[in-house]
Amino acid sequence: MIKLIASDMDGTLLDAHMGISKENAEAIRFAESKGIEFMVSTGRNYQEARSALDEVGIDCAMITLNGAQVFDKGGTSLFTVPIVPERTATILDILDAHDIYYEVSTNKGLYSQSQSRRVESFASMIASHLPHLTYKMAIAMAAANLELLHIEYVDSIRELLVDNKLEVLKIICFHMEGPQVLGPVATEIDALGDLAVTSSGQNNIEINHRDAQKGIAVAHVASERGIDLTDVMTIGDNFNDVSMLQVAGVSFAMGNAELEVKEYAKYETDTNLENGVGKAIMRAIEEEL
Repeated sequence: MIKLIASDMDGTLLDAHMGISKENAEAIRFAESKGIEFMVSTGRNYQEARSALDEVGIDCAMITLNGAQVFDKGGTSLFTVPIVPERTATILDILDAHDIYYEVSTNKGLYSQSQSRRVESFASMIASHLPHLTYKMAIAMAAANLELLHIEYVDSIRELLVDNKLEVLKIICFHMEGPQVLGPVATEIDALGDLAVTSSGQNNIEINHRDAQKGIAVAHVASERGIDLTDVMTIGDNFNDVSMLQVAGVSFAMGNAELEVKEYAKYETDTNLENGVGKAIMRAIEEEL
């Protein structure tokens, strides 16, 4: 019987308004009433993830930054898995050489070197998850997101790396031409070793330490709870979700998931625009998956 549910957010739990629908929220509360713990497992940082949950009054533990940081229900950081400084510097060398925009998530916050490129890149990501939107609408949503999220804009992220108390937890990179440009770059970075290079959309790649993966984090949380992985359910839509789809006894791919991602899941649900998470939760409980 399912005892723990871990759900991705973008393209999964979140709807067309980048929020959690009433139907999804009700299904989560129903699961909790049955003694099943719900948590999110996302590429977002804590503040980004928290805002959507707060809107519907959901308090839960969180796996953030693809597994690089885990928080308990009260918001206390339980552990982090950083990229070593020397490796970070090499990654940034590669990205700069290809003129690729990137953001760096750390234990001290999120950093960017360009607000305009941030809005453009985030809009492209939103558009990839919500294809019904016009690009102009996606730009507006991206700009609104900046008001909800604290991003520190600096002249040089490299200068921050001299602070030995700063831990780089994730680097996310965007390029409008998508896989054509990012594919070779991802291969080059992956060849450095000790890294997990995934993506949450056609126009980005996400770089973490090899041990900072959603599947590893889900397994860690389950172990801490004394829950066998056969009693864990995971839900996702993209390549950064694959590791947690693989480890769980019950796994659902969204209807809007990448075709290759669907191959890793045991079940499929509706799209994120059709309350697919809520439907997966109710099916799992009703059918005792």
